[in-house]
Amino acid sequence: MALHAILSRRALTPQREIADAVVLIDGEKIAAVGRPDEIAVPASARRHDERDFSVVPGFIDVHIHGAAGHDVMESSPEALAAITESVAARGTTSLVATTVTASEEATANAAGAVAGWMQRAAREGVGRAPSAEILGLHFEGPFISRARRGVHPEEWIAAPSISLFRRLLAAANGAGRIVTLAPELPGAAELIAEAIRAGLIVSMGHTDASYAEAMAAISRGARHAAHVFNAMRPFAHRETGVLGAILTSASVTAELIADGVHVDDAAIRILLAAKGPPGVILVSDGTAATGMPDGTYRLGTFEVSVSEGIARNSDGRLAGSTLTLDRALRHMISLGIPLHEVLPMLTSNPARLLGLERRKGCLTAGADADLVLLDDQLHVSGVVTRGVGLDWQ
Repeated sequence: MALHAILSRRALTPQREIADAVVLIDGEKIAAVGRPDEIAVPASARRHDERDFSVVPGFIDVHIHGAAGHDVMESSPEALAAITESVAARGTTSLVATTVTASEEATANAAGAVAGWMQRAAREGVGRAPSAEILGLHFEGPFISRARRGVHPEEWIAAPSISLFRRLLAAANGAGRIVTLAPELPGAAELIAEAIRAGLIVSMGHTDASYAEAMAAISRGARHAAHVFNAMRPFAHRETGVLGAILTSASVTAELIADGVHVDDAAIRILLAAKGPPGVILVSDGTAATGMPDGTYRLGTFEVSVSEGIARNSDGRLAGSTLTLDRALRHMISLGIPLHEVLPMLTSNPARLLGLERRKGCLTAGADADLVLLDDQLHVSGVVTRGVGLDWQ
């Protein structure tokens, strides 16, 4: 494959800022990043003058259900193709496909479809157009609290079951990455241990856990929390609940839906004050309605209505979002948070959670050539996914 040299106004790796930067790409990988006087660009390399833009690592979404009118639970290559291509155009170059609570058959079908997609991608390589890489599966449910289920269908909520969990993992064929559960449920402790043995990240979410119950789960290895503040017991000053445990535990990363709807801006500031930028991961919780006009869409097995970009179920409850990570980035910046603090929340922080910090979420030699060009208003002007993008098809 040809060499490509991207010349940009600056590169944010995101750990450091390099002015007047060159990113040298060799096939699917980054070969070098630095200033022009540091990088020897081969004469054979194709140069791309993008000096009106900043180049940053591609965004990583660890909690996304769908986009472009399609849902992960459709369990089809066509749906996954639409989702991955749509979000790539907005800067998301990697994602963890997320299920919603459904029947065992429906969840297993979705897991199998994602696993099959990942296997084909590994076998056939990168396509001809930018497309987000699916890094695995995030099982959101079915082991969640009925009291904090949000819009997850109550009829499919299940008590923690190692046998059911093993069947879902078998369907995922090695693609399982994250499981979100309610740690207060009977059997959750055993399921946490089983998930960790299987190599999954245990996430606390859709939970009515007390502080003590959440801390017990953390002591057993739970180290992540799904869409913090949403679908969990509210904070109270005498019983801080699961939020108290999340806010005061450095080992737990906190997902945040920064769309200006799911979480009040003051609560965002409280989360950042407690966790610090390294402890926060921006997610979309995007649904099939992402990138689509207002209307009616599917989320798993049920319908949601979207009005003014806000998705709700028939009871009026928030049902995922239509957020994209570039919008989340701009919302955080609008709160006065510096770019160098926000950018890791959607690049290196999720990469570290997934154990992929040397391959994803960074601009460094040897990492995947996943990068985003941003204009001065932080809008996406170009995307490269594993070496595919810009104008070099």
